[in-house]
This record gives sequence, structure tokens and C-alpha cells, in this order.
Amino acid sequence: MFDRSSSIVGLDIGTSKVCAVVGEINEAGVLSIVGLGQAKSRGVRKGEIVDFNLAQEDIRNAIVEAEQMADVEIRSVYLGVTGAHIRGFNNRGFHPVASADREIVEEDVEDAIKNAKAINLPAENRIIHVVRQHFLVDGQEGVVNPVNMQGSRVEVDVHVVHGLFNRLQNPIRAVKTLQLEVEDIIFNGVASALALLNTEQKELGSLIIDLGSGVTEYVVYTRGVIKHTGVLAVGGDHLSNDLAYGLKIPLGRAEQIKIDFGAAIADERSKGQTIALSNDLGIHERNLSLEHLRRIMSARLEETFEIIAEELDTAGLLAQIRDGVFLAGGCARIPEIQKLASRIFGLPVQVGRASSISGLKSALDQPEFATGIGLVRYGSFEWKKRLSQKGTLGGGLKSTIGQLIRFAGTSS
Repeated sequence: MFDRSSSIVGLDIGTSKVCAVVGEINEAGVLSIVGLGQAKSRGVRKGEIVDFNLAQEDIRNAIVEAEQMADVEIRSVYLGVTGAHIRGFNNRGFHPVASADREIVEEDVEDAIKNAKAINLPAENRIIHVVRQHFLVDGQEGVVNPVNMQGSRVEVDVHVVHGLFNRLQNPIRAVKTLQLEVEDIIFNGVASALALLNTEQKELGSLIIDLGSGVTEYVVYTRGVIKHTGVLAVGGDHLSNDLAYGLKIPLGRAEQIKIDFGAAIADERSKGQTIALSNDLGIHERNLSLEHLRRIMSARLEETFEIIAEELDTAGLLAQIRDGVFLAGGCARIPEIQKLASRIFGLPVQVGRASSISGLKSALDQPEFATGIGLVRYGSFEWKKRLSQKGTLGGGLKSTIGQLIRFAGTSS
């Protein structure tokens, strides 16, 4: 086993599995996925750690498997974070241009961005991302770079993602107690979008929905930038719970029936069909209605999509999504889910596939690995920035994340 300085690791601590993805940047600067480690997740509920020791053990197992496959020693990770406490909103900052000739300089831009970040969040919250969107100069919208333009006022629109300090620290501490460094934390929804979307899709307008076991994250890109982020504490586990309750069967059996017979739509073909239910000894107990099973699943999935659609419609974003909807996460595998989502959103829907990345086809083609791959891609951008010595992303954001990570490292 050897260490490669160009190796980048994304760690996704999910509700059903912990996934470590190893990427490598070659001499031509091309990112390739070279390793993947997985472990069943036992200490996580709704995307957040509820049993620290179990989660730590599962993280260790996933890391070890990834190290063996990629033949590297993992020393640091880009860590995905999620949970119902994470929120996103748009904000605007401005700065008056003070120079006599009204020529905008880099300092004016930096001050506008700094003012956009000066947000009065509750004391227990911390910023995860401040994503720059667009500049305005004297009311002129869509300015990409205002430096050297003339104007009396510079404004900048940003998207802010934030979460609760203590709940962000739990996964950081779980990683650091394994003698691993956390390079940065990234909202899982942002990571999935980075994995699945190319530049044109971001520009046209796309909605990414990552349907995991415990949570559903969603991100909207329009005009090339993030305009909206959100989390619902609903996922595949809730489908299994609904089935267990509605069909009056044990939860473990409901989970297996969901995988074997489930679908997002109860169509004509399911009417009158039954599933033979046997006990642990293989003795036939009773028959279940296939149509009833699928109606239960359809109701939960439809509700989830409708909540997202209503939120985006209220924000005036649905009309801006011209390229369509991309599904990720394990629930993206559910038969007919694209048809259901298309009906709710009125848009073309497809299961997302990692774009512009080479390497392990077994990972790149699977929707449940989108977050881990996106974390690696995020890390590759950071690696290239450091290499070119052009500074770090987000200025104050980096120091905020640094404080989070340092604090987690010293807590006990």
C-alpha cells in the first residue's frame, strides 16, 4: 500500500450504508474513480449519527475496503453532511464604490461578498457553503465579473447553506477519532449535483433529487449556479415503514417485498395480482395484493415530490428548470419512479449518471454512489486550486469550516 498525493477521498455516511470513494488525478489533470469501500450503516438515522461507536466502526470498515481496492493509505476525506437541520436561502450583499473615477476594483467586489456573508444566523448555526451566484452593477443584472467596470454600487447574490453546529460536528468527530483529517464538509445535495450535471445542464436549469434511505436532498441549478437547496427527512426507510404498517407485516419483510415487488405507480397490470407470503419456515401464510403494495409506495413518493414541487413553484424556480429532473440515491432504482416524478413536475426525468469522470464503471453507473463521487469531484476542484496557488474557496467560508473541524477535533 502506498500514498498518492493526488488521491482524493469522499466519505458519505448514509442511513443504509457508509461509502468511501477514492479518486485520482493523473498528470493530464483528469479525475478517475479508482476505489470504493462500503459498509452497512448501523448507527445513522435520517442521515445523522445516533450511535457514535457503531457509526465509527462502520466508517472504519468502509475506509479499509476503499484502501484495499485503490491500494492507497487514506489520510483525509471530504465529508458529506446532511440532515433535516440543514437549510439554504439566497442573500444579497452590496458595497458602494468609493473611488473618484467609479472604477470597480477587486477590493470592492470582495467587500460586497463579505457583506453578503454577514448573515445574522442563530448562535447555534454555522455556514456550510456560500455559493456566489451573480453580480449587479448599478442595477444591471447578470454581471459575471464587475472588476474594471464603472459604477457607483456593486451587489452580489449568494446562496447560503447552513446547519446546526453540534449536529455538524458529530460526523466530523467520528472521522477524526479514526486519525483521519477532514479536508472540508460538503452538503450531500451539492455533492450529488456536482457528480451528475455538466456545464450545459447547470446553465439550462436542472433539479437534482437524491432519494436516500433516511433523507431526500434536492438542489436546483439555473443559469449555471445553485439557486435552491433543501432536505426532507423522508426516504426509503419510510416506504418500508408504510408497507409494514399498511400490509401488517414485519419491517424486515416489508423491506424485502419493497425491493422484490415494489413500484412507484400501481398500474393496470398490478390489479388482481397477489404475492404469496410465507413464514420463516417457508410455509404459506397469506396472499398480499400487489396493487395495494404499490399504492402505498406511490402515495409516499407522490407526497415527497409534491412537497418539493410546491416549494420550487413558490420560489418561482419550476419554470426555470428547462433541462429536467435527475434522480439519485438508492430509491432512484424503484421501477416507474421516473414516470411518477415526470407527472408531478411536468418535466423530463432521468436517473442521473456521473458525468465527465472515468474509472470504476460499477460505481459510476449506480445512482446510490452519486454523493460519494460528487465529494471526490469537489475535492478535485480544491486540489487543482491549491496546485495553481490561486487561493481557497470562499475566503471566510474556509475559516468557518476550519473552526468547525478544529473544534470537533478537540472535543471529547
